[in-house]
Amino acid sequence: MKTFKLLGLLLTYPEGSLYEASDELLSLLREEAVLSEKSIKSIEQFLTTQKSKDLMDVQEDYVEIFDRGRAHCLHLFEHIHGESRDRGQAMVDLSDAYASKGLYINNNELPDYLPLFMEYLSRCSFEEASGLLGEAIDVIAVIGKKLEKRKSPYAVVFDAITALSAIKPDQVKIKEALESAPKDPETLEELDEEWKEAEAFSGDPLQDVAADCGSCNAFPNASEELKKMAGGI
Repeated sequence: MKTFKLLGLLLTYPEGSLYEASDELLSLLREEAVLSEKSIKSIEQFLTTQKSKDLMDVQEDYVEIFDRGRAHCLHLFEHIHGESRDRGQAMVDLSDAYASKGLYINNNELPDYLPLFMEYLSRCSFEEASGLLGEAIDVIAVIGKKLEKRKSPYAVVFDAITALSAIKPDQVKIKEALESAPKDPETLEELDEEWKEAEAFSGDPLQDVAADCGSCNAFPNASEELKKMAGGI
């Protein structure tokens, strides 16, 4: 289901080609119709807002949100395992799951990067993808709620991803994670301390699927990707 890949694309480092291809992106979302029209309109508003800004400002905002601190890190296992040894095995398991769908990543990419995970889900049937997404949905939902609290435009993308999950987020876990979350770091010392914090969730919600944030280059050319996908529907 291409909708999963498209939502992941919106969470990669913003390039001009992404917003130039926004009409094609919205058309693809509407053709697959696995998201509600309300969700698609929210995505449309997100794209309109991003396109109205200077691209450099959008890029700086992206780095500030996803790369500067741990709270909104797009590497899912960072929120589950932190730097524990369990993270390494989880990475191997997830890479194997990707390979089973013909998705191979190089040594510079980490498989728990959310846009890459969404690329993997796009190669599954909707039922399978929705179920696998449910195994990570608590982590994803917490990131989304933190972005909502921050009034970030990216919150609507996380809302759309959450809507695709077969399992709804555990509101108790989410509340506990939000209450225990440290405030956004304001100094380099506070930033270093945040990366030392314990993981927000114990266990491994991705056990059945299994660097710097945003380092994965899963979508090197947004406009070309959309043209290919448009031809495949």
